[in-house]
Amino acid sequence: MSQAQSPSTGRKNWWARVLAVWGQPRSTYYARQQRARQAAALLRRGPKTKHTDAELLENIRAILAASPFHGEGHRKIWSGLRVQGVRTSKPCVMRLMRENQLLAPQRQFAPVVEKTHAGSIVTSEPNQMWGTDATTVTLADGQVTVFAAVDHCTAECVGIHAVKRATRFEAIEPLRQGVRERFGAFGSQAAAGLQIRHDHRSQYMSGHFERELRFLGMASSPVFVREPEANGCIERFFRTLKGQLLWVQHFQDLEDLQIALREFRDRYNRERLIERLAHQSPRQARERFLALQQAT
Repeated sequence: MSQAQSPSTGRKNWWARVLAVWGQPRSTYYARQQRARQAAALLRRGPKTKHTDAELLENIRAILAASPFHGEGHRKIWSGLRVQGVRTSKPCVMRLMRENQLLAPQRQFAPVVEKTHAGSIVTSEPNQMWGTDATTVTLADGQVTVFAAVDHCTAECVGIHAVKRATRFEAIEPLRQGVRERFGAFGSQAAAGLQIRHDHRSQYMSGHFERELRFLGMASSPVFVREPEANGCIERFFRTLKGQLLWVQHFQDLEDLQIALREFRDRYNRERLIERLAHQSPRQARERFLALQQAT
């Protein structure tokens, strides 16, 4: 039956006859053949390893036990197997280590979701929001902390201060400098309506810092935890400060650093061209905003 030919085409159609006798549809036969071809196509090309999974797993455990380091990944294990003359693929090593919980634990990052601060944090006018933060620098006589504050609208540095001990009392000093310069006096409700953007550093979350803000009429605006982009204006200023001063000059003591910071602040506000300000300096941008306010 299997060698019979079709009387019309002259071709062998033995499977049609056999399936007809068995009472099975031809679609089942063709579907099984197609699955077999697909399975064969998925097989890895090239030579196959002569080692079984059990043998490879034993060698992997031996390499992990002999290693002086913790948390070795599948690539280093694969390299160790090659040194021992055991030839296999990296995907095979990773599969065996994953199936047997031999991979180093990895932190699973939570998916990024849109927060309420998404978008621009630049204000439309000066003195609506200031950003403040701190960074450290090492001097010849030890490490000091630099506190600074910038205006989110004009990127102008309104205050900068360096200290040996970064206490909550010192963290407010750049804001005091800005209030005296921008509002003409330091007193109760002198800067009413001004928002202060800061991170969750202990100095900024302290009761003293919050009381000082309320005394000046300022509103605290803390960023989300582990999201420094929400305080990007001061972060960008620190990048410029480090690249133009802190990382290119050496300072002998705190007094030497204080003088350099004051000079840099004046030079930055007067001459630093900011692209988002149409390549104007921060001081030029503030003067332009003030002229527009007076004209209206």
